[in-house]
Amino acid sequence: MKASNPAPTGIVVGLDLGTTKTSAVIAEAAGHQVKVIGVGVSPSSGLRRGMVIDVEMTVQAIRKALSEAELMAGVQVQFVYAGISGEHVTSRNSRGVVAISGNGSEVTAVDRERVVDAARAVSVEGGLQVLHVLPQEFSVDDRGGIRDPVGLAGVRLEASVHLVTGAATSVQNITNSIARAGYQATEVVLAPLASGTAVLDDDERDMGVCLIDIGGGTTDVALYLAGSIHHSRVIGLGGQTVTNDVAIGLRTSWSQAERLKCGCGVALAERIERDEMLEVPGVAGRQAQAVPRRHLAEIIEVRMEEILALVRGDLHRLGPGGRPNAGIVLTGGGAQLEGLAELAERVFDLPVRVGQPRRLGGMADRVTHPPFATVLGLVLYGMADQHLGGVPEPSETQSSPRTPWWQSVRDWITDLS
Repeated sequence: MKASNPAPTGIVVGLDLGTTKTSAVIAEAAGHQVKVIGVGVSPSSGLRRGMVIDVEMTVQAIRKALSEAELMAGVQVQFVYAGISGEHVTSRNSRGVVAISGNGSEVTAVDRERVVDAARAVSVEGGLQVLHVLPQEFSVDDRGGIRDPVGLAGVRLEASVHLVTGAATSVQNITNSIARAGYQATEVVLAPLASGTAVLDDDERDMGVCLIDIGGGTTDVALYLAGSIHHSRVIGLGGQTVTNDVAIGLRTSWSQAERLKCGCGVALAERIERDEMLEVPGVAGRQAQAVPRRHLAEIIEVRMEEILALVRGDLHRLGPGGRPNAGIVLTGGGAQLEGLAELAERVFDLPVRVGQPRRLGGMADRVTHPPFATVLGLVLYGMADQHLGGVPEPSETQSSPRTPWWQSVRDWITDLS
């Protein structure tokens, strides 16, 4: 129980439990500005591919990251918005239909809530938990493409939603770890949904854009069409996979492989001259060896191309309607690899940019980099909820009886611009 100096109203905390690091950001709302006032980062080894594998180590990382952020901000907090990823996260699109019951056959907020509930009433496999019900569009009689149907006249109301589910045990392991660290998860939020809030523009969402967040243990994918998510997926490959490849390919330790990848690695081997050499330390005291730097680049390029090709396959399976006309946005720690954007342009034959978190002030310069996209997006996500008049209970989905969640976030972000 934290009580000595509780966080004042307007304070929001994001907590990103990553495979390689746990990040915490405390921010405050000041008018239409979001100011970062506290940042904490702790090495993380209690998770693998987004899932908790060691509760005690996860608790220690959470406690360290949040304590650092609290010390910097000068406040103590209790509630956090926590990100979730992992191959257990699945998604599907669903539709619901109801008869309009409002006076004069006008759609009411209650009708909107009813049709979203109808769309989410699908069979969910045992052991899965609904994380989000994200409205995509509404139809009133034969009129489709409606973002908010309230006030429109008609007889029949339809809704298309994106339904995100995750393993209930994985969600529970995250919330329990947070609780054991002395905090409480207000909500567990899909990581690419948070990252998209931090790095995507409204124009990109409207035209169609694919977000690829390359983290340490997973690669998170979210496809936005006409302003809302239509496809999401978590791929169990990430920066650590590349590091493992480098360690095996160069016969060196994991830590040295990580150092070489981050300090000398590129995602396009053709950028490296063939005669450029690296000194690679041996394992367990074995003699160092000289290795062409281009060999390191080839190892990285093969794995990164595989990850990008998996995403491309996803998009192709969606058909012509799933083409992201605004292109690809890369973010996460893996997006910092030199040459990755160019490699992605070749794989997708689409424009590619590296997404930097923005629209934040205060100490934001410390974290406005791709590896912090998720945690900053969690802060913006939380700010949108508080902007609507209160933080939701952990069990609530994002289908408000007043305003759809996706529209509220768009309005909030637009105000910040």
